[in-house]
Amino acid sequence: MKGETSWISHCFDDMSKEIGGLDSFSELIDEGNKETAAVSVDLILPDDLLERILAFLPIASIFRAGSVCRRWHEIVSSKRFLWNFSNVLSQKPWYFMFTSSDEPVGYAYDPILRKWYGIELPCIQTPNWFIASSCGLVCFMDNDSRSELHVCNPVTKHCKKLEDPPGLKFPDYSALSISVDRTSHNYTVSVVKSKQVPGNFFQWDLSIHIYDSETRMWATSLTEVLTGWRGGDESVICDGILYFLIYSTGGGTPENRHGLVTYSLSGRSSPLLRSFIPVPGPLTCGRLMNLKEKLVVVGGMGKQDRPDIIKGIGIWVLEGRNWNEVARMPHKYFQGFGELDDVFASSGTDDFIYIQSYGAPALLVFDMNQKLWKWAQKCPVSKKFPLQLFTGFCFEPRLEFAP
Repeated sequence: MKGETSWISHCFDDMSKEIGGLDSFSELIDEGNKETAAVSVDLILPDDLLERILAFLPIASIFRAGSVCRRWHEIVSSKRFLWNFSNVLSQKPWYFMFTSSDEPVGYAYDPILRKWYGIELPCIQTPNWFIASSCGLVCFMDNDSRSELHVCNPVTKHCKKLEDPPGLKFPDYSALSISVDRTSHNYTVSVVKSKQVPGNFFQWDLSIHIYDSETRMWATSLTEVLTGWRGGDESVICDGILYFLIYSTGGGTPENRHGLVTYSLSGRSSPLLRSFIPVPGPLTCGRLMNLKEKLVVVGGMGKQDRPDIIKGIGIWVLEGRNWNEVARMPHKYFQGFGELDDVFASSGTDDFIYIQSYGAPALLVFDMNQKLWKWAQKCPVSKKFPLQLFTGFCFEPRLEFAP
């Protein structure tokens, strides 16, 4: 048992230093009952009941609780605690914001405690790598060869390097996505590669490559030549379906600059354009995300006379083959970003969507359940020079998932 939990204990030691420890148990309980609860609860509760209680704490509080005393540290570092924690349906997603254009450093935002933590990301070498996340695991892919991939748990720091995917080397465009099965903990990674056919701007080679963590093997599921369309860098897996955006190369109308195609990971459907779904109006950019196995797109809405200039941001959910508008960003929040580019960063999971301008560290949160917009606490970093860029990604902080 001791050997099985040594890595968990090491993880808690590292993360408790990054997040900060508790001075006493009383910081986790109501102010009015500090002394009574600190004495009675800790002595009376058996380990199994205390494990279940601690498993429902925000994950940052779990790490801090591990620094209270030896008993609590052993409890939250145990394999049995991970099993209890796995029965908690979800932790609200954190958002990691890169604060350097060159180094993969930054802060993670906890929306429950509304705090930023300085944590180190494993595996990734630069902020411009491709990033996708699902159920506590994050996948990184390099932005040069598009063949170096790592899957990691950013909380426990467990990391695994995948074999190089097959297919085109140095494609013009790539889209990365990952999907984790909450029950089996197996995961699927997909890479969509797109490269221009030599001498023909209108035709593009497109291929889909799937990695299965259970077999530890890649498979090329589809190769196809698209005419008038190319792949891009946006994709996501929802309920066994791979969705990705394609972009017009034929100079069509503004409404047709983007399109959505679907690919069943089990049915291996083809050809792609038969599954074409128009996007909800002219978009300056679109960001795809999986929210409770529903496909959601956050898009920049273009002006009527200048569709390439952003006038607002909308959120839509796909119902069948139709789009249902969920919300539009109120103008005061849109103005709050200052000068918002036509493209922006956005990612989400569970009920939360994060939106960030590349030009500033301001972070806006939208709660899909409550239909509520709210600014995150100010990130402890400031813009140092005019061309400094900020970006980030969200992930669900989990302890029990390992690549």
